[in-house]
Amino acid sequence: MRLLRIHHSLPLLTLPVLLGGAALLAGPAQADTGPDFQYVGQDDRVHGLTAPKGCVEAEGGGTRAVTNKTGGSATLYEGPRCSGRVVGVMRAGDVGQVRPYFASVRFPVTG
Repeated sequence: MRLLRIHHSLPLLTLPVLLGGAALLAGPAQADTGPDFQYVGQDDRVHGLTAPKGCVEAEGGGTRAVTNKTGGSATLYEGPRCSGRVVGVMRAGDVGQVRPYFASVRFPVTG
């Protein structure tokens, strides 16, 4: 842990000015530019899909996290090629776990 030491000869107003200047130098906040759909796969690795459309093979679920930032719903299927029973539907912005598992996901096809 690094301790911040302030020299006793600095005026009290100097610290806020220094900290504010450091924030300005860091630049404007960046928007989250990660994948639109992200999940931890059956291989315990993080997988991400950017602008997914239609049916996509994706093996995840169980106690593993899933994030849907696509702007539309994602329907998760038990079988490959969007077959079998639907095990979950994640609306835009949803983050959570899908149980028991999923093998594919269908996204809306737009534009």
